[in-house]
Amino acid sequence: MSLKKQNILAMAKKELQSFFSSPMAYIFLGVFLFVLYFVFFWVEGFFVRNIADVRPLFDWMPILLIFLVSALTMRLWSEERRMGTIEFLFTLPVPISDLVVGKFLACLVLVCLALLATLGLPLTVSFLGLFDWGPVLGSYLATLLLASSYIAIGLYISSKNESQIISLILTVMVCGLFYLVGSSLIGGFFGHGLYEFFKLLGSGSRFESIQRGVIDIRDLYYYISITVFFLCFTVFSLEKFKWSGEKQKHRTVKTIFILLGLNLLLAHVWLYGVKSARVDLTSHNVYTLSSSTKNILKQLREPLLIRGYFSAKSHPLLAPLVPQIRDTLEEYQVAGGGKVRAEFIDPRNNEELEAEANQKYGIRPVPFRFSDRYQAELVNSYFNILIQYGDQFEVLNFDELIEVKQKGQADLDVRLKNLEYDITRNIKKVMYGFNNTGMMFSRLKTPLHFIGYVTEKNMPQELAAFKDTVNTIVADYQKMAGDKLTVEYQDPSANPSLAKEIDEKYGFKPMALSLADQNTFYFYMIITDGNTVVSIQLPEGLKQEELKNSFDAAFKRFSPGFLKTVGLVEPPAPTPTNPNMPFVPGKFQMLDQLLNQNFTVNVVDLKKGYVDETVDVLLVVSPTDLSERELFAIDQFLMRGGSVILATSPYTITQEQQFGITASKIDSGLTGWLASYGITIPETLVLDAQNASFPVAINRQVSGFTVREIQMVNYPYSVDIRQNAMNEKSGILSGMPQLTFYWASPLNIDADKNKERKITNLFYSSDDSWTSDDTGMEPNFELYPTYGFDKAEKTEKQLLGAVVEGEFESYFKDKAIPLESDQSEVSDSSDKKQKKIFSKIDHSPKSARLIVYSSNEFLSDQSLQLARAGGNNEFMNNLQLADNTLNWATEDEALLGINKGGQFSTTMIPLSETKKMLIEYGNYMLALLGIGLIYVGYHLWAKKRAHVFSVYKF
Repeated sequence: MSLKKQNILAMAKKELQSFFSSPMAYIFLGVFLFVLYFVFFWVEGFFVRNIADVRPLFDWMPILLIFLVSALTMRLWSEERRMGTIEFLFTLPVPISDLVVGKFLACLVLVCLALLATLGLPLTVSFLGLFDWGPVLGSYLATLLLASSYIAIGLYISSKNESQIISLILTVMVCGLFYLVGSSLIGGFFGHGLYEFFKLLGSGSRFESIQRGVIDIRDLYYYISITVFFLCFTVFSLEKFKWSGEKQKHRTVKTIFILLGLNLLLAHVWLYGVKSARVDLTSHNVYTLSSSTKNILKQLREPLLIRGYFSAKSHPLLAPLVPQIRDTLEEYQVAGGGKVRAEFIDPRNNEELEAEANQKYGIRPVPFRFSDRYQAELVNSYFNILIQYGDQFEVLNFDELIEVKQKGQADLDVRLKNLEYDITRNIKKVMYGFNNTGMMFSRLKTPLHFIGYVTEKNMPQELAAFKDTVNTIVADYQKMAGDKLTVEYQDPSANPSLAKEIDEKYGFKPMALSLADQNTFYFYMIITDGNTVVSIQLPEGLKQEELKNSFDAAFKRFSPGFLKTVGLVEPPAPTPTNPNMPFVPGKFQMLDQLLNQNFTVNVVDLKKGYVDETVDVLLVVSPTDLSERELFAIDQFLMRGGSVILATSPYTITQEQQFGITASKIDSGLTGWLASYGITIPETLVLDAQNASFPVAINRQVSGFTVREIQMVNYPYSVDIRQNAMNEKSGILSGMPQLTFYWASPLNIDADKNKERKITNLFYSSDDSWTSDDTGMEPNFELYPTYGFDKAEKTEKQLLGAVVEGEFESYFKDKAIPLESDQSEVSDSSDKKQKKIFSKIDHSPKSARLIVYSSNEFLSDQSLQLARAGGNNEFMNNLQLADNTLNWATEDEALLGINKGGQFSTTMIPLSETKKMLIEYGNYMLALLGIGLIYVGYHLWAKKRAHVFSVYKF
């Protein structure tokens, strides 16, 4: 070991012995841990917050360290000066720099020991939910860096004063100033423009950056430069004290240190533009653009504009978010490779741009109300992002960019949602909306083949003429596609083996103009790439425009880069009994809003007996009393190779304030159809000991009177599904941390009936779940204190969601087409009656998919809004499941690779009050155990080294 290292270690050991030989070290550790744990469990309300992270442990760290480090460093040099021992130190053959570094290391070791004593907390939380260690590691690193800079500042101030109290006060003031400069208060007073500048100087803002789990070289350099700067000035201060009277030497050394400070500052300026030297420690690289986003940006053919509209003065809670948004937009610009232009403007500074924002894009300021110590203030502020591609544009508004968590009665935690997902989703939407039909062939990966199975002779007159229309349309597509589309016609009427083949392969049967017509013929059309088959049905009324739309929709299914169309079937909005009553919204408004953000939505009327060709995927939510004709429409859509998503259960739930929660049995009309594919949903509901809290009306007896009040209770019918019960290999569940399934029934799938089909079980309830056919939905905690409901002796997991893929046989294969005879004629635009062409497909191609979720309520507005009112942000996960399912079903999986969980989505597993107390007090005991181990470890070390002397004895 070199002499320099020996000097430093000797000084560090001497200071550590000084700390631990007195109560000071243990007081420091005790106060540090007490304040941290009090803030974590009481101030921040860890269990009320219900998020599986330890962010509150570090949120207060920059402030807490100011006081603790100030108390730790106030005596290091002040006491030496007051006691007169500093002259003795200067007489030793040891460089002053070694003495300074030794004292610095001693303080840093004490901080490290204090942090080690907190490790029990993240270890405990890691067992309570989906836990990301990246931000935890970043937070510990940020704490050490912050502590080192504070220690360096404290050492310098201590070297300038003999009074420990003055050193304490000045250190608190200087460190506090470094913290306040980058705090959100600056953003509230000066706006985000100046805030971004002050943020570069603030110790707290740099801490927050690393705390997220992003290690940026600029943040590392910031702390290292402060530490080096103040350690050097401490050395200079002590050297100056040592060289009293040697003014020339003072000036020389002072000049050196001033030049050092200037160089450190210039390095900061240079590093400001280095934005790629960073490491994202988060498990899903939340703060780094994903490969999915980069792949979408590679598809750009035209320039893409991403413009942020942000007012300089905004709400204090929003101002700190603006720099994060700016950094993200700059990442998009870099990843776009010249195709993306990112802009950041304050509309109030440019009247022309503000007028354009208001008139063209509908962007208007939002009024924010907040108050300071002097007055309440109302500020109209812009907080929007515009995404424009060609003539298409989308706007992300304030409520789409942030999510809010209630921390206390009047305290809010405001953070950005998953910004990358929201921006990329809208880029995809404008890009797909801009693409035209001519582009779809250029994007094809595999050539397509059109086959028309058409009867040549004895064809009805109107269909013979319609064949010429088909030829014209197909010829136009051939010109656009070139060698990527081949055309072929075959006549099954003249070839019995071909007729048998298409019957077995596609379920194509002979057609008729009416149910009683004996003259049959073939007129089927398909488009295939060799694997997937899309069937094109004859349009109602044989209209050319409708046929062209069907062709467009079919070609777009094979070509990436186009918005997909969702056929939506949901219960209609209730009709007011009184015409003077206000409009009653539908039951699934939040779902409708989500679908319109990401897809083209076509509300399907199944009573027509068919689903339009333009529909890519059919979503049926909470079906009730479907007729045979409506069922036939669903069946034939599946037979055409489509994807059908069902959210269905034998129960519907009504939630009213007066009557509480009631369950009613319903007939979906799908029971027989699903049973033909081996899928059954028993008339029971699933209850789970692992459940989410839910606001429920509880009756309470008070002096003989019944008081009805709303309470948040653990509600077994709100099944809490965690990742260990999810099929993570399924793309549908990509990025899903948790689900809450409300009032779900068990889903049974007969494997024997599906031998030729692929079954993918998506998720289950926990092993501690059971079923009940009781329609009483309100808990009775007087009779059943634990769960509010009677728990069955036998518990087992229940399947709640599944996918079945492959070839399906039509439920109507041997049945008549369920269409009324009066429906055999339809009216065209000229009021002329035209005959309806009856056809039926007996089985589907292997590309058909059936996705079943056994709940009518998991997407209903009532359930989601009540969960949100109860403070459960995880309600968004159910909507995300719907979005993921639709993206997967349409084979548009561009967004599935992006983590979609918000900042507040990593909820904890349900815990009883007893378990919460055990966790809290158990961590208190772990902290005390940590201090005890440090005490024992020090005394064993001191005893071992009692007979050993350092090279230099101080």
